[in-house]
Amino acid sequence: MAKRSASRILLSAPAFILLAVVIVTIAAPLISPYDPDAQSLADRLQGPNMVHLLGTDALGRDTLSRVLHGGQFSLSVALITTLFSLLVGTILGLLSALRGGWLDEIFLRVNDLLLALPEIVIALLIIAVMGPGFFTMVLSVGVVAWTPTARLVRSMAAQVLSTHHVEASKHVGASRWFILRHHVLPFVAGPVLAQAALRFGLLLVLLGSLSYLGIGVQPPQSDWGSMLAEAQPHAIRSPWGLIAPGAAIFLVSFCVTLLGNRITHVLGGDDVLDSEPKAEIHG
Repeated sequence: MAKRSASRILLSAPAFILLAVVIVTIAAPLISPYDPDAQSLADRLQGPNMVHLLGTDALGRDTLSRVLHGGQFSLSVALITTLFSLLVGTILGLLSALRGGWLDEIFLRVNDLLLALPEIVIALLIIAVMGPGFFTMVLSVGVVAWTPTARLVRSMAAQVLSTHHVEASKHVGASRWFILRHHVLPFVAGPVLAQAALRFGLLLVLLGSLSYLGIGVQPPQSDWGSMLAEAQPHAIRSPWGLIAPGAAIFLVSFCVTLLGNRITHVLGGDDVLDSEPKAEIHG
């Protein structure tokens, strides 16, 4: 049953589309028709044609080549941020559930505070203090992106720790590491994986928003968000500069979200992005 469900997810249309996007972005240096930074003012703001399939930007750079190369940065930063938030959220959620008491109460209050504030606002504050850049962008988003995962892991781990078979393991002298490895982690792994897929799409949009505002990736490096910002002043004359990177962000985030929901439904759960789990256990 599990193998059949996994096959249905991996062989679905969103999975194939994501695989295709990943392959073409990785192979961008080999398949890009032009150097993404090569300028030709004589060819600026062209529409799609046989020479430039997606047209050119205000500096005459090939839009298709820039989308392919920009995807490498956008997807890699979103992946790094997702993994960072997943790791931090899982560790803090497990620690809170295992220790309980005052540590759990502090965790819940801090988590509630961060969940109450928009992620982009906190990211903007951190970037304003530390300055723009790759590391700052990953750190600023990762600092707040762990909260839904931590809340989910803490809730599910608390449920497992209150079951009779875990209590029996404690009575026979099982260590916390044994309980964590054999009882808690197998129970939370599936939902955390589903949430990771959903969070990836959200973080891709959030990181693109920071780049669009000019406080994310800095020149000469570019990503899909910065391409949107550069193309906006010329949207009427050359809309393809907006359409191409915008469509790339939408397609990837939409497909990843569909995969996350498929995993959630296979596991028989609700939307794991819900910050208020139905079976929240305190203490």
